[in-house]
Amino acid sequence: MQPAVANPSAPAPPDRLAPIMMRARLLNSWLQTRFPDAPFALAPASEDASFRRYFRLTLPDRTLIVMDAPPEHEDCAPFVKVARLFGEAGAHVPRVEAQDLGHGFLLLSDLGDSTYLAALTEANADDLYRDAIDALIRIQAASRPGVLPEYDAALLTREMRLFPEWYAGKHLGVGLSPAQSGLLESLFALVVQNSLAQGRVYVHRDYHSRNLMVASPNPGVLDFQDAVYGPVTYDLVSLFKDAYIAWEEERVLDWVIRYWERARRAGLPVGDDFARFYRDFEWMGVQRHLKVLGIFARLHHRDGKQRYLADMPRVMAYLRKACGRYRELAPLLRLLDELEGRGDARVGYTF
Repeated sequence: MQPAVANPSAPAPPDRLAPIMMRARLLNSWLQTRFPDAPFALAPASEDASFRRYFRLTLPDRTLIVMDAPPEHEDCAPFVKVARLFGEAGAHVPRVEAQDLGHGFLLLSDLGDSTYLAALTEANADDLYRDAIDALIRIQAASRPGVLPEYDAALLTREMRLFPEWYAGKHLGVGLSPAQSGLLESLFALVVQNSLAQGRVYVHRDYHSRNLMVASPNPGVLDFQDAVYGPVTYDLVSLFKDAYIAWEEERVLDWVIRYWERARRAGLPVGDDFARFYRDFEWMGVQRHLKVLGIFARLHHRDGKQRYLADMPRVMAYLRKACGRYRELAPLLRLLDELEGRGDARVGYTF
């Protein structure tokens, strides 16, 4: 039986079709060397915001996941490294069954197709998030400095600068004045100062409902190749101020308290003052939401991925609520009003 050819998960413009088909031929050739006597079929498994593509490989006796990461755009080596680190920590991550780093191909164990985003309901959220908290604490408890790249001031700031470039400039079509740019940079510095003052652990960097799978043991953890060593609240923000699903703030507060209590018992650097920890959580959210708004705008305007537009209002709502609670962040809320043409917003403060 002739193996199925890997097809792109979405139509590509003509100038991109040739390299995609070349990748498909390379991929099929590699798989044929791995499974010379077994018929197999490939189907798109998931979309990705990067150049990576994922396929589900169906064999007579099992399924596997194929990662196709063009080496001129992506590097598979960090995925392999972090899979080992997180797996040794006790997280349920895909096993790397085979690899061709030179061509950017990985063959991975299949953690299924049920994401947290698809599975979460009011009834099961407590149980699913309890499992996600436990897995996160296992990852964080294994942290050591010098193993993963530092989530340093330069990277934190570079991510936030996606907001003025792509969200304000490209999406809203608004150029910042020198005064607005200066204000934004001063606010970036405040946010970075808070981030760097937090305890440091391994940071998945996208620990949210689309990268967590309902699995056994639960959850399966995906998309960790960009992991770094940085602020302890970052992944908690990804999880509970999720760009793709929102919950009542009272419920989020309860989940964050549960994390903090378990993290303290595990000896993680979360401090003894929950009010301070929650403030750090909110400020970390400001950094992430500015970044995510910029990334979503870039995905739309540069890469033609329009589906992220629907998630922007949710992310902006998180950002506005946090800025409305802290006096130091009130200038950012006013700047958001200016950029979006709002002239009558009222600012609330938390002291």
